[in-house]
Amino acid sequence: MSCSTSPSCPQADFPVCARRASPARVLLSVCLAALAMPLSFTGPAVALPALRESLGGDPLALNWVTNAFMLSFGATLMAAGSLADVYGRRRVFLTGLAVVVGSVLLQVCLQGRGAIIGFNLLRALQGLGAAAALAAGTAGLAQAFEDARRTRAFSCVGTSFGVGLAFGPLLSGGLLHSGGWRSVVLSAAAAAFAALLLGLRHMPESRNPQAQRLDLPGALSFTLALALLTWGLLQVPQTGWSQGRTWLPLAAALLAAAAFVQIERRSAHPMLDLSLFRYPRFVGVQLLAAAPAYAFVVLLVLLPLRFIGVEGLTPLAAGQRMFVLSLPMLCVPLLAGWLARWLSAAWLCGTGLLVCAMGLRWLGRCAPGSDLVQMAAPLLLIGLGIGLPWGLMDGLAVTVVPRERAGMATGIFSTVRVAGEGIALAVVGAALAALLARELAALSPSMTQGSAVAQMLATGNMQGALALMPGASAAELLKAYGLAFSTLLDVLAGVTVLTALGVFAFLRSGTDMPHGRQSGLTRKAATHAD
Repeated sequence: MSCSTSPSCPQADFPVCARRASPARVLLSVCLAALAMPLSFTGPAVALPALRESLGGDPLALNWVTNAFMLSFGATLMAAGSLADVYGRRRVFLTGLAVVVGSVLLQVCLQGRGAIIGFNLLRALQGLGAAAALAAGTAGLAQAFEDARRTRAFSCVGTSFGVGLAFGPLLSGGLLHSGGWRSVVLSAAAAAFAALLLGLRHMPESRNPQAQRLDLPGALSFTLALALLTWGLLQVPQTGWSQGRTWLPLAAALLAAAAFVQIERRSAHPMLDLSLFRYPRFVGVQLLAAAPAYAFVVLLVLLPLRFIGVEGLTPLAAGQRMFVLSLPMLCVPLLAGWLARWLSAAWLCGTGLLVCAMGLRWLGRCAPGSDLVQMAAPLLLIGLGIGLPWGLMDGLAVTVVPRERAGMATGIFSTVRVAGEGIALAVVGAALAALLARELAALSPSMTQGSAVAQMLATGNMQGALALMPGASAAELLKAYGLAFSTLLDVLAGVTVLTALGVFAFLRSGTDMPHGRQSGLTRKAATHAD
């Protein structure tokens, strides 16, 4: 008997009945969708020099290749979670995957210098689809599994991210070498298309019966705040902090953020329940979500630019180094879930971030031109350290609200994580350009184009930098780059240490919510988390 003709099925109007769905295949579909996400931003980072040669673009436009995806992805995750709760997780999940596949197919059709603008717009559209797929997929997954099986399912999703991070740069390097940048971009579409086919057949439909309509004013003000903040930060290397092109969008971002807070406080059905931030453990989970952005994710963009564009390594050689960085993500997240039986989440996450900080500090001592043997140990240490909290984050995120509010929980957590990554990429890129400008000024005090040269180097264009500094040698620019990169990693290591201390303190503090707002499962998870 089909689901649509069964009077006893509580979801008889949906194409797939939750009672007949295979949880294992639902999990596989969500894991494939999760796999497509890291491929969507690690691939273009490896292919950025090739994109510059094929589609053109100045340093600002090239920065948007990554930031356009991350911005739209992070800014719309909470809205996507709300839409999934209202209109159905299956429907939003499949629609998001279709948008990802369609936008990528349009990207590979672009050609000619100047097409980078259209490419970035399509990257933003891809981010919208990715947000819908991830928010709806993880919320649907929370409905398909119970208790400990749900924790293991989310660990599998985290591992899928790890697989994408580990093999993405190596796969992209090989594809770039053999098939060009279009084959790199298509790799994400392949994973999304496989998830779409599985989801069409096996993803059950589910909704939150208490869900309200989308908080449109909140969604728009939040998106506007993130867009203006990112735009302002990306202007810094080119115009500095004193120009109106920088501080006007930053000031407008603050106003939009303030408007968002006021809208959410007054809304009867807010997209983001701000009262949740009164509880220390909820704050700790959000702080943990932001930690990988500047401790790990920024390296997935900066290091390929360094290896390929600055040091002149082949894409395949750069992919091998990136594979070493991400290799621990294949097993450490699962190891963290196993260790959580005996050690608290606070200890595991705090220790992991401290180990990651040690790796960042060590990597900063590796000058440009260091071989793989010299760089392997610090790269592995960074991956090992970040893998411990990575394996626990998603499971912790869904324990801070009742099960029926899974859409909001995953939306908030994923928004903090992805929006943090987008902001971190903009901030760290601007910081690297500023440090490079300082080192170049010391190298040539009379130089008048230091800012432009710094931007060239920050986006991996050594040849363009040499053309603007005809009196400098590649060795001198490499030395300046190495000093700037070392200083940057020292700062990131310090931020990671402070985050580790904050995460440890917050995760060991009290319960997530008053018992009246928690389900029994949530209270049990809160009791065992520390």
